[in-house]
Formats: sequence, structure tokens, C-alpha cells
Amino acid sequence: MKNHLVVVLCALALVAVTGCKKNSEEPAKPAATNSNNAASPAAPAASAAPAPAASSGAVNGSSAETTSKMAAADWALKQDEIKHDANGQWAIQATASSTYGDAQGAASYSANQVTGTPNVESYGDNGNAWAPKTENEGIEWLDLKYPKPVHATEVRVRESCGSGAVIKIEVFDEQGVGHSVWQGNDPTTELNYLMVKFPKTTFKTDRVKVTLATNVIPGWNEVDAVQLIGTSE
Repeated sequence: MKNHLVVVLCALALVAVTGCKKNSEEPAKPAATNSNNAASPAAPAASAAPAPAASSGAVNGSSAETTSKMAAADWALKQDEIKHDANGQWAIQATASSTYGDAQGAASYSANQVTGTPNVESYGDNGNAWAPKTENEGIEWLDLKYPKPVHATEVRVRESCGSGAVIKIEVFDEQGVGHSVWQGNDPTTELNYLMVKFPKTTFKTDRVKVTLATNVIPGWNEVDAVQLIGTSE
């Protein structure tokens, strides 16, 4: 298959990225959600520059950072820190605008693959991540439920294929009303987190919606996991 090279705006600079392609034309057989690939994570090179401080289009004082530009050692430490964050929760339920191969339940590429801790260990197509029904189609979304309501301060999206397509993040209050906490340009590349920080919500939330524009990054856009950060008080 051909690789597509596109140019995206990232921290006011033009960065070349390669479209993410499916390993096969048909969905893989259902995979256990806790299984890992044998391949090692595609960590950024040690000479990479520090991560950009924020993206444009911030809402209500929010900011968006990414682990994409971290030096190798810092990158590895940050992945572990995020995974074991005491104030972090991983989704327990997920629905999506569409799924590759109309996958349902625990099938590969289903919305259910976004629940739980990250389990994609290398950048590229992987059935342990969610993927939309078609590539480059436009707006797609993930709607995620978490174990306990919290006053949220951050949402972390682990992108694993075709990274950089997230355009909006919302959290929902107790009445089910959505509140946009960030909207802008996603600086994420490769297997990395988009980390959106915002002022603590006055309401408690246990629901997050992540919206992607799949036509922004040509090829398949896949999400491994989404973490909600917050406190009970």
C-alpha cells in the first residue's frame, strides 16, 4: 500500500507525518483487551526538542501538550507516570460514531478497545485500539464512561495510529450537558498522549467525549485509551 505524506500545523511549525495504514483489508479476529504486542514502543529519539507548551484554539484557559517530543528516557518515565496516576481513571464503557468492520463487543477495533489501561505497545495499525469504519471520512467520536464522578482537570488521549486528528474534547455534567474543555490543533505524532489540561470543573463528571476529524491526518486514525484526571473534592 502507498504511504501518504501530509503536512500538519503543530505548534506553529509544519511537520511531515505518514498516514497510518491497515495491516489487512479485513478486521482481525477478536483480541483480548489486555494483550500486548511483542514490538517495543516507538519512542521518540533522544535528541528531540521539548514538547510544545500549548496548541491554538484553547477553551476556558485550557492547554494541550503531547509526549511526542520528549527525549527517550523522559518519554518512558512519563508513560509510566500517566499509567499509574493516582488521580487518573480509565474508561469502563465506550461507544463510538462508527467502528472498523462494524466491530462490536470485544472484537478488534471496537469502541470497547478504548476501555481499560493502554495495551498497544508500538505505533501502527492494531486491533487492540479503536478505529472508525472508514478512513479520511471526517468527523468521528468516542463517548466514554468512567468509574466515579470527579471534578476534572485533565483528559489524556493515547493515540496509536494516524495521530494528530483530535479536534475537540468535552466533559459532561450531572445533567448530561456537554462542556467543551478544549478545541484546537492536535500536536500528537506517533504512539503518544494528547494531554489536555483545563481549570477544575465546578461540576463532577464521569463522561468524556473525544471528537476527531479523520480527514486531517490521511490514513487510519486509532485510539488506544483515554484517561480522565480529577479529584472528588
